Amino acid sequence: MITSDSKMQTLIDAALGLGFTHAAPLKAETLRFLPEVREMCNADRCRHYNTNWMCPPACGALEECAANAAGFKAGIIVQSVGDLEDSFDFEAMQKIEQEHKRRFQQLAAVLGAAHPNILALGSGACNLCDSCAYPEAPCRFPDRALSSMEANGLWVSDVCEKNGVPYNYGQNKMAFTSCILVNDYE
Repeated sequence: MITSDSKMQTLIDAALGLGFTHAAPLKAETLRFLPEVREMCNADRCRHYNTNWMCPPACGALEECAANAAGFKAGIIVQSVGDLEDSFDFEAMQKIEQEHKRRFQQLAAVLGAAHPNILALGSGACNLCDSCAYPEAPCRFPDRALSSMEANGLWVSDVCEKNGVPYNYGQNKMAFTSCILVNDYE
């Protein structure tokens, strides 16, 4: 179990070494799995509801998501923050998101290889494949596909606040946030 500051610093250093803008400890007891967040998924605001194995309803009921995280005590929050020319700079938003997801896949692979049990929760819908096989066929990459914090019912700004991590970096800034829960590593 992660108990020492030096072990947590190792996680933070690994994340920062991959290029994340921010990395901070996460206390698993601060995670609240909220039906209202899942309801936003059900409203299909992002257009991925019922189209992706890692999004609702395929990623499991909210109770299942909470149960998957129940045994974890600690983890790490990572963020990629970038600059926008203005609030309509969608090209920069997409670039920041793509870089964040690339880094997060790397971090999940590194920590997954070093630690026997992790739970990686990304940002936004899984986009490993150009077109998700859902629901016609099984997930093509079940060992690499990641569900998002939001799909799991986590209000990202709440998780950040409860763990002392900024969420909003001001005008013309965009931040993408993900987390990895870890129990054991030596």
